[in-house]
Amino acid sequence: MHALLDSVQHRPWPLPAGPWIMKQTWHDLLFAHWPVAPVVIRHLVPSGLHLDMFGGVCWIGIVPFWMSGVRPRGIPAVPGLSRFPELNVRTYVSHGGKPGVYFFSLDAASVPAVWTARTFFHLPYFYASMHATEGAGSIHYSSKREDHSAEFHAAYRPVTHVLPRDKNSLEHWLTARYCLYTVHQGKVFRCDIHHLPWPLQDAEALIEQNTMATAARINLPDTEPLLHFSKRLDVLIWPLRRAD
Repeated sequence: MHALLDSVQHRPWPLPAGPWIMKQTWHDLLFAHWPVAPVVIRHLVPSGLHLDMFGGVCWIGIVPFWMSGVRPRGIPAVPGLSRFPELNVRTYVSHGGKPGVYFFSLDAASVPAVWTARTFFHLPYFYASMHATEGAGSIHYSSKREDHSAEFHAAYRPVTHVLPRDKNSLEHWLTARYCLYTVHQGKVFRCDIHHLPWPLQDAEALIEQNTMATAARINLPDTEPLLHFSKRLDVLIWPLRRAD
C-alpha cells in the first residue's frame, strides 16, 4: 500500500481495481487555460468522447511542468531517465459519466518516455528540447519540438498562497480529473490516476512564445489565460484499459 492510497475521500469515484503500475512526481506546474467554443475542437476530439463544458464553453489547457521519480512499480528511479520536463495541450471530456482529460499533444525531453507513452498508452507524445529552471522567484520554461512545429517560452510564478477551491468552481472542474482518455483503433481507453487534491495557487505568467495550440490546429482566443500554479504533486498511475 502506498501512503497516497490512505486518502481517497476527495475522489469522484472509487480507486480502480488492481495495482497501480507507475509513480511520478510533478513539479512547478502551470495551468494556462483559455475558453473556446465547442465547434472549435469537436472535429479534433474522437466522437466516442463527450466534450465537457463549463459556462457553456470548452477549455483548452497548456500545462508546462517537470517530473521526477518517474518509475514503474517495484523498480527504483533510474538517474538520467526519471527526471525531465513535460508540456501538454489538453481539453476536458467524459465517457460513461467519468470526467477526464484528452490530450492533443504531450512534449517531453526524454526519448524513452516518448517511446513508452506512444507504444503502451497510445498518446500523442513528441520529443522536444526543454528546460525548466527557477530564478528570481519565477520558473523559466522553454520548449522547442524536435521538428520545430511547436514552441513554448514563458516565465511564471505563483502570486498567492495555496487557496482552497470550492467544488463548484471552475478551478476545481479543470483540475479534479482522475483519468485520461485516448482512442486507439476506434476504441476508447481510460487510464486512471490518483493523487491528493491539487494545491493550487493563483499565478501570473509572461508568455513570450506559444505555438502549442496552433500546432494542434486550435486557434486560441486573443484573451488573457486563466493561470494557476502548483509546486508539487505525487501521482500514481494504473494501466490503460478499455473504457467501454
